[in-house]
Amino acid sequence: MEQCYDDDMLVCRCEEITVGEIKEAIRQGARDVTGVKRRTRAGMGLCQGRTCEKLVQVILKQELGTSPEEISMSTSRPPVRPITIGTLSTLGRGGHK
Repeated sequence: MEQCYDDDMLVCRCEEITVGEIKEAIRQGARDVTGVKRRTRAGMGLCQGRTCEKLVQVILKQELGTSPEEISMSTSRPPVRPITIGTLSTLGRGGHK
């Protein structure tokens, strides 16, 4: 049994992306989770897609009429922490903090 989601329902809470925005990304050519991510930023927030990626897959499946196996997951990336320019400048001189 397929569930129908309202277009104003939040899918990605971190980036505040709605079902309607996901559907629009699919209409614009997204065919997998990475395509949706590139068009909407869904999955790029603090959780890195841990809370929204499955729902994005469900919406893709419903909109494209494909099986879950045909929809690829997004690429996992390690967490990145910002560093200051000052830290970068000391690394060039062999210094470490």
